[in-house]
Amino acid sequence: MMTIVRTPTGTQAREPEVATALDELAREGARRMILAALEVEVEEYRQQHREARDHRGHALVVRNGQARPRHLTMGAGTITVQAPRVNDRRCVDGVRQKFTSAILPPYLRRTPQVSAVLPLLYLHGLSTGDFRDALPVLLGEDATGLSPAAITRLTATWRTEYDQWRDRPLVDRDFIYIWVDGVHFTIRLDEDRLAALVVIGVRPDGTKEVIAIEDGYRESTESWLAVLRDLKARGMHAPALAIGDGALGFWAAVREVWPETREQRCWVHRIANVLDKLPTRLQPQAKRALHEMMYAETRATCEEAMQRFVQDYEAKYPKAVKSLGTDVARLLTHFDFPAAHWKHIRTTNPIESTFATVKLRTRVTKGAGSRTAGLTMACKLLEAAQRTWRRLDAHELLPLVRAGVVFKDGQSMERTGSPEEKTSKSERVAA
Repeated sequence: MMTIVRTPTGTQAREPEVATALDELAREGARRMILAALEVEVEEYRQQHREARDHRGHALVVRNGQARPRHLTMGAGTITVQAPRVNDRRCVDGVRQKFTSAILPPYLRRTPQVSAVLPLLYLHGLSTGDFRDALPVLLGEDATGLSPAAITRLTATWRTEYDQWRDRPLVDRDFIYIWVDGVHFTIRLDEDRLAALVVIGVRPDGTKEVIAIEDGYRESTESWLAVLRDLKARGMHAPALAIGDGALGFWAAVREVWPETREQRCWVHRIANVLDKLPTRLQPQAKRALHEMMYAETRATCEEAMQRFVQDYEAKYPKAVKSLGTDVARLLTHFDFPAAHWKHIRTTNPIESTFATVKLRTRVTKGAGSRTAGLTMACKLLEAAQRTWRRLDAHELLPLVRAGVVFKDGQSMERTGSPEEKTSKSERVAA
């Protein structure tokens, strides 16, 4: 037997009213807590200087009513606050003293958290025009200082921050692996698409860091040379390994700037190139074969899988086989590094996955307004994403890679020596 539960008439109508009441309650609670904290702060300041008196014995630090009401926008919404005032008549070394609240500084109209989140909302797809409708819902009808023009002023500071970031010294940083790629997105006010040349590195403790984001022309060797020479001039050491797509002009550039750096071609790009040269009906089967190579446990096993692919496809699809065999030695470089790192260094996924956010943002706004704005936006998005990146697996092996320890099929080939030799080797690696 079915039981029918009837909703009291008007319940749905009352839900928005209840929600509004809760918001008002939260804002009123926040307002009272702020006023209470301000009163305590003023009283502590007054007590701290209670001994300060003029020649008639009158206190030099006293309460002086309340300041004019002002709106304050914070996470709970927008409230109206009248802060207590202090009259400080003290003079120290000829300088008149003045009370300044640490809780509610002069001219503060929104909390730092609100100021930080608004540009992020813009970054992740909210256009400046949308703020007019969205902010009253988020922060209350009295939200002030949050017009589209204010958001534009906030984001304008990113350009200065980007310029400072791209000139920072790198002599104190060491990057064991780097991932490189050229990421293209639309510029509204420019006929050419922006090719952002991106370099991300991993440090000896396993943390990943954005190293460079620069404008490039079609990912040319000349553009990459300019980027790498600048990094070297700022003190960056040659990485042990660079990972990227084989089509990049980067490789000629890195051989000139850091000839000692090993090269790893991206398996995802290579697989896509091979499949593109096969008919659709054969692609699932070929993809399984290619993945068998990519995830092989030894170089020999991978090469055997490659030979089988050649036998199966060379007769009818020579272009696919040629694509697979292009620069194949550099496709297999990862076998000379720790096996625990293979999943990180076989592809340029750290760049590909992160820039999905940038491409989403540019689709929402139909592209950045200028090339500089596009680079700045990409930098801020990567900076935000960087906070959530996890460290490389088995990062304790990174100092061994930097020290030049030889790996074969992912396993260390360090010779067994005497205890004294082992200790000396450990000290060199730690250093």
